Amino acid sequence: MKPFKNEPLTDFTKKKNFAKFKEALEKVHAELDKEYPLIIGGEKIFTEDKIASVNPSNISEIVGRVSKANPELANRAVETAYTKFSEWKQTPAKKRSKYLLETARLMRKRKFELAAWMVYETGKNWAEADGDVAEAIDFLEFYAREVLRYDKGVKLVKIKGESNYQEYIPLGAGVVIPPWNFPLAILTGMTSAAVVTGNTVVLKPSSDSPVIASKLMELLEEAGLPAGVVNFLPGSGGLIGDMLVSHPLTRFVSFTGSREVGLHINELAAKTQQGQKWIKRVAAEMGGKDAIVIDDELKSLEEAAAGVITSAFGYQGQKCSACSRVIVSEKIFDQFLDLLVDKASALKVGPADENPNVASVINKRSEDSILNYIQKGVSEGGRIAFGGGKAQGNGYFIQPTIIADVKPTGTIAQEEIFGPVLAVIKAKDFDEGLQIANNTAYGLTGAAYSKSKKKLKKAAREFFVGNLYLNRKCTGAMVGVHPFGGFNMSGTCSKAGGFDYLLLFMQTKVVAEKKFKK
Repeated sequence: MKPFKNEPLTDFTKKKNFAKFKEALEKVHAELDKEYPLIIGGEKIFTEDKIASVNPSNISEIVGRVSKANPELANRAVETAYTKFSEWKQTPAKKRSKYLLETARLMRKRKFELAAWMVYETGKNWAEADGDVAEAIDFLEFYAREVLRYDKGVKLVKIKGESNYQEYIPLGAGVVIPPWNFPLAILTGMTSAAVVTGNTVVLKPSSDSPVIASKLMELLEEAGLPAGVVNFLPGSGGLIGDMLVSHPLTRFVSFTGSREVGLHINELAAKTQQGQKWIKRVAAEMGGKDAIVIDDELKSLEEAAAGVITSAFGYQGQKCSACSRVIVSEKIFDQFLDLLVDKASALKVGPADENPNVASVINKRSEDSILNYIQKGVSEGGRIAFGGGKAQGNGYFIQPTIIADVKPTGTIAQEEIFGPVLAVIKAKDFDEGLQIANNTAYGLTGAAYSKSKKKLKKAAREFFVGNLYLNRKCTGAMVGVHPFGGFNMSGTCSKAGGFDYLLLFMQTKVVAEKKFKK
């Protein structure tokens, strides 16, 4: 097997790529509003109750209708995964690895089509959707190789008279609960990591992105993955989510989403159920309140401003890694704010299929929440430097918004907004900027811009985040290059796409054999 290499991104300035993606959009648009089943043990089940997935950039369009599970089906899915585990765990790691590689091959073949589905279902512009597919392919390729490394076991200290070895074995049947904002990449990464290590899965996708999740199930089936290894269970978190987590046969829960839901899952999983034989393992990634610190000693204010704008407004700020606070040294505050406003004014807002810089947020609930945060920011003393309200269109469009003079302890400086809102905070100097950056309950990503090596070293030492970037934007983690996950209320620091990640889905066993004298 060749060494891992990140999947290249598509250059849409090339006419050939542009034309092919337009074709993919047209093809997918013609397939909107179809019905998709839930899948348990390979059986495709259509229920009367369905999730209607709406195009957030055009709320008149239904992307697809996905069958919705009830508690009875949820129980059946867990039991099916549990039963299948006894067989699947015996499958050699090399064979499990091949299923991932075949899925990656199929995904690569349909790259534009899969990206087009995300354009319509989750409001991603072309580059964001293409990057999502590329990252999904990366997860498949990376974990397919990683499991072979773990399969070799661990080299132990030798002692006379014994033959000893340590091996990694899977956990059991688990629940995977991915988010809507990276509806293929994170979904694929979490699921494939669990499967390739020998576990079985009940996959409960987000109700905001169930169609693209259905497309992953189609790929896994085409790749030949045995029925029951992944059981597809769309449904209401309130109706089936707690049941899946609490089920005594559930061995682990892998979750990516909000802080509130993550803490609730952790609490539920910690309670031992009747008949439960294990302490459930929870891997949770729960968001951030990410900051970029701007020093007054800079080589290029322009470059720093561009990095902030991309980090803050890429995919409408709907990334757990997004820059929602920029902390600027007072000497350059006004100049830097003017640069931010100038660059924000050049951003185009519109429907995702038209490939704007900024498209729609995911749903009405999110739109209302973001607009309330903007009002809160102003009521607490902030001033609107740019944007501040809804944008035109038949969808959930919000203007890229910059709020200046935000207090470090203000609501919009402390709480995750998950939208295109940037709080601009003034600091006395770089040192105070670092203190402000560290003053939230989160610790996911961050960045610092300075030409001073001494200051950058201090940031590397004291900026308390799982992923720190120096003199670059704080978004865009790449599999194998930037293992991803943070501290504190940002989660369990799982480091997805890294060399430790598969350990979360395995446990170690040591076998020691005494050698008898002949």
